[in-house]
Amino acid sequence: MNIHQIISIDQDILGGQPVFKGTRVPVESFFDHLEAGVPLDEFLDDFPTVSKEQAVALLTVANKIMTSKNAAQLYATVA
Repeated sequence: MNIHQIISIDQDILGGQPVFKGTRVPVESFFDHLEAGVPLDEFLDDFPTVSKEQAVALLTVANKIMTSKNAAQLYATVA
């Protein structure tokens, strides 16, 4: 699953905040829940429009980005 199948950014949906594609659920909410220790299945129960496939795919993409050999460039960009 590519990133365009997982998230969308549209100025007409939550002012352009990244959301899970086909929903109004912000990606940020997903990471906030995980950071707070909320299990994945509980997040999915709270946001039924997000599929487990989307959530797992987003974690896979995040893992690839954060473990990439180019991660230092990413860190410099967001620091």
